[in-house]
Amino acid sequence: MDWDQLELHPRIISAVRRCALSVRAVLCLSAPDLQRLSGLSRSDTQQLLTAAATACRRHAPLPALLSRGLQSSLRLSVGCPILDELLRGGLLAEGVTELSGESGAGKTQLALQVCLSVQYPTQYGGLNAGAVFISTEDSFPVRRLQQLIRGQSCLRSDVPPSLISSLNFSDRVYIEHAADLASLQECVSRRVPLLLARGLVRLVVVDSVAALFRSDFLASDWLERNRQLLTFSAALHHLSREYSTPVLCINQVTDVFSSSDSLVPSSSTGTPTVAPALGLAWANQVMVRLMMWRLQGTVSRGNQSSAPRRLQVVFAPHLARGGRGAGVWREGVRGLTETA
Repeated sequence: MDWDQLELHPRIISAVRRCALSVRAVLCLSAPDLQRLSGLSRSDTQQLLTAAATACRRHAPLPALLSRGLQSSLRLSVGCPILDELLRGGLLAEGVTELSGESGAGKTQLALQVCLSVQYPTQYGGLNAGAVFISTEDSFPVRRLQQLIRGQSCLRSDVPPSLISSLNFSDRVYIEHAADLASLQECVSRRVPLLLARGLVRLVVVDSVAALFRSDFLASDWLERNRQLLTFSAALHHLSREYSTPVLCINQVTDVFSSSDSLVPSSSTGTPTVAPALGLAWANQVMVRLMMWRLQGTVSRGNQSSAPRRLQVVFAPHLARGGRGAGVWREGVRGLTETA
């Protein structure tokens, strides 16, 4: 982009050209550094930064409450009416949703269930397309996915059996493995857009977002880690906005000893509570934050038993804070009634 295309005073344009700065290079400098390098006044520097940012912005800024994902009544069901009620119909058709929790809480189980739910027609809470599942930790749980597929007729009693049997669920779950940040960025910037552009998928799942950002950086590399994290987040938001596709990111948790920062209650005094990993840098990138954790005790359903879980809404622009109990069964994750 040439400087002549920007609505700036010729004096400002001459100053930046003397410094041999491009429009994008200007945005990499702080206001004091740019002022010192160009010799412009403080007000001229601010005008320059505003014009450069406006020129590089692909889309006009839009408040969360006015985004298409919130305006649209389209939701992606999570496969359970009780949990859908908590989420006012399910996941937003556009936006990044985070689901965090400790190991064994049931996060991946719910993500797999949503990968099947997205394949149903819209009248049954789906988006009539497949899902891409990006795994950054363990190998993909193929056996559990097959078990969930076999249990669809039990879990989804609202869907005609003939429709369930007609869907080739396993053929529409595309699995990607990312062992490092470079392969993860390659995946979300090249391979996933191809699937979305061809209409093969309408759901992106990342399990988990914290694994690579925790393992690939030392504590002293926090600045570079945050830069990479924001780049990754921008790619996810672009995919979601461009293709009206829900993005579900599974996140790990970290121990916190200050009760004011914790989100999961401690089981006893002195035991550290937990909060989603990656801190404020990541928290500011998600539209909806959900947490799931495993509780003490046992709940039963027929001849099955499960440790009780709880799905909690931490923040969302369209949801009230609250939660519902749940259990993990052979056929999938089901919410618990209040009397259960």
